[in-house]
Amino acid sequence: MNYIKRMMWGLVIAAPLVILSSGCKKFLDRKPLSATLDDLNQGGLEGQIIGLYGNIRNSASEPYTGDGFQSIPYLGMNMFRSDDQEIVSDPGASGWHSTYDFFQYTKDDWGAGLYWDKHYVFIGLCNTALALADSLGVNDPASIVNVAEAKFFRAYAYFDLVKNFGQVPLIDFPIRQPSDAQVAKSPEADIYALIDEDLEYASANLPLTWDAKYVGRLSSGAAKTLHAKTYMFRSNFAAALGLCKDVMATNQYSLVTPYWSIWKTSGENGKESIFEVQSYVGPGGTVSYWSHFGTSQGVRGSDGDGWNLGWGWNTPTADLVNSYEAGDPRKNATILFSGQSDDPANGGYGRTVPPYTNALYWNKKVYTDPAEQAVTGDIHGSGFVNQRVLRYADVILMAAEAANEVGGADNILLATENLEMIRARARNGNNAILPPVAYVSQAQMRTAIQRERRSEFAMEAERFYDLVRWNLAQSVLGPLGYTARHRLFPLPSSAITSNPKLVQNPDWP
Repeated sequence: MNYIKRMMWGLVIAAPLVILSSGCKKFLDRKPLSATLDDLNQGGLEGQIIGLYGNIRNSASEPYTGDGFQSIPYLGMNMFRSDDQEIVSDPGASGWHSTYDFFQYTKDDWGAGLYWDKHYVFIGLCNTALALADSLGVNDPASIVNVAEAKFFRAYAYFDLVKNFGQVPLIDFPIRQPSDAQVAKSPEADIYALIDEDLEYASANLPLTWDAKYVGRLSSGAAKTLHAKTYMFRSNFAAALGLCKDVMATNQYSLVTPYWSIWKTSGENGKESIFEVQSYVGPGGTVSYWSHFGTSQGVRGSDGDGWNLGWGWNTPTADLVNSYEAGDPRKNATILFSGQSDDPANGGYGRTVPPYTNALYWNKKVYTDPAEQAVTGDIHGSGFVNQRVLRYADVILMAAEAANEVGGADNILLATENLEMIRARARNGNNAILPPVAYVSQAQMRTAIQRERRSEFAMEAERFYDLVRWNLAQSVLGPLGYTARHRLFPLPSSAITSNPKLVQNPDWP
């Protein structure tokens, strides 16, 4: 540990490195029981890179950035703005409801401001790690992997920013003093150029797999999947298709059945998982490394009936409930219904949700076993739940969509087969539901894939961005107040105040 501290020589993430001394079965924020100190010092960068894994999740140490990647600001920016999700259960959240659900954006919204700040703090941590690698002139294999991890994380953060704000300052160097951060906005093309460069490096230099003691660590498959998503957002279907084919050809991932098992703690880091943000429960039952992701979305009930399980943010809409095809098991695997059984056949625990009226529906993808909550002492939350970020189903459906857009006989076949893979997993042997979709035309297949993405990724951070990139946001979200300018959020007033070179988005004068 003293060696690691010396290697940090005053860098800003020294504090999070205290987590390296803890032991556990999951890798990310601590030294594994089966690893040695030498393992953690590979290339002199290992400690800093482990700090990045911790800082993308909520943490007791500063400067944690989890509020921008897991908590309420993340939910607002990435989820509430779709037609599938809303915030209605918290009586104190009326401002969030109008801002995000009904597109009444404000320049001084503290959620957007925190989202912006935490992303740039995290980017700063990535830049610091990369600057250290450069200053040390490291070129050993372990350090090259460390650099690839930092580049993945930087690209991940910038992709969030460019999707939500458009032109943003491009800072790819460490900040030594506040004035260093006073940078003008760069064109979106320049932001994507950095993302492409970072993810190409990460794809080429991250390992295909890791030893079990490093469960949850980034792989080349994660880099290629994220890169494909950035290409899909830019409608570069040929590039996205090539990356998805690369990931599928590795045979490292597969769909798991039944669908509801993905969301159980027993399903964490399974064969479908490409990247998850990790939480951890120690041997004594204490939630040693916690996350606000599950707790912020849990059922907002009462202590008296045992259903005070979280803050109740990110609840399903009636529109989502009514969107599923008849008999689709993903509906009951995704949604809890007030006043109804939690449906043990689809991932429930044999309980009945009280007839709450603050929200009629709840996100079942973060619904945890009350026995686990009791063991951890987290009876009013689920801080021990991993956040699923990238999973193989997305690769399959991105490949289907991209193949359909590129066209040609082979791609038509690929699109049809991939769509059927997702539907077959969902029906789980019940051939009376979700019949195979035959190709009729590109437009017909496009609509089928779009519908499938909604059912497959409901209550995740996909729907709003899908609607935007499909140019369907206006027609679908218009009744809620969406107009073309709502594709991008106004830059936070706090960011402009602190940076005289920063100007507001033109749609938000």
